[in-house]
Amino acid sequence: MKLSMMSYTVSRQKEYFDLKKMLDVTAELKMDGIDFVTLHNTDPRTLRKMADDHGIPVVCHTFHAPMNFATAAERAAGVEAAKAGVEAAVILGAPAVMIPTGGKTGKPRGESRRDWIEGLKKVVPLAADAGVTLTIENFPGADSPFVTAADVLEAVDAVPGLKLTYDNGNAATGEEPAQSFRDCARHVVHAHFKDWLRRDDEAEGWRKMLDGKYYQPALIGEGCLDHVACLSAMRDAGYDGYINIEYEGNAYDPYEATRRAVEYLRSLT
Repeated sequence: MKLSMMSYTVSRQKEYFDLKKMLDVTAELKMDGIDFVTLHNTDPRTLRKMADDHGIPVVCHTFHAPMNFATAAERAAGVEAAKAGVEAAVILGAPAVMIPTGGKTGKPRGESRRDWIEGLKKVVPLAADAGVTLTIENFPGADSPFVTAADVLEAVDAVPGLKLTYDNGNAATGEEPAQSFRDCARHVVHAHFKDWLRRDDEAEGWRKMLDGKYYQPALIGEGCLDHVACLSAMRDAGYDGYINIEYEGNAYDPYEATRRAVEYLRSLT
């Protein structure tokens, strides 16, 4: 099991975000890599040097490239953003990139999926020419076009070369996450682990997901997910890539959350 720092986990709690400290903690915990989620308003050459100075490989670069639009003209800006993201990934030395593929409130999931697929068809060749693998993830939300394995497989069948960043927590909002991995295993090149609290009825501060249940973020190991089953499925499939530590809660500061999550996941092996 190779664990990677996810810069989003740190940067979302802005008062704690410091690039050097994040890399210091990554090295302290002997994590195996880092996924830079955006460039954090920093030149990618600077990020690469900082990571190299800490002996930490950049294993993925995640960036936004909005393409959930009905026409090629509307998707064009997203395609250009993706091209820039791929160029940054080459500088960072990241072998893979990920584009978050959100839905739109009120827009049917199938329509969003169709529009994303058309945009992704334009980006995969750009990434391939640069020697970079383009991925999407299981993305949460009742309107999300990519939650289940069936959603993902529709896209990878339509876009040769597209791969999956498997997110066990997001997959769990639509189906059993270990089986979701098995169904997509041949396409998985990166992974995120996260956790949730879950309830059946609506309440303030809880988000409705595809399965009709309501969710709040939790620390890995403190929520409803069966991470043992997910890791077992990944081992059985021979997955030897990285797993980002993702935390979207506020009960812990991001460094403490990462420390606890790393300790917990390592205790399972």
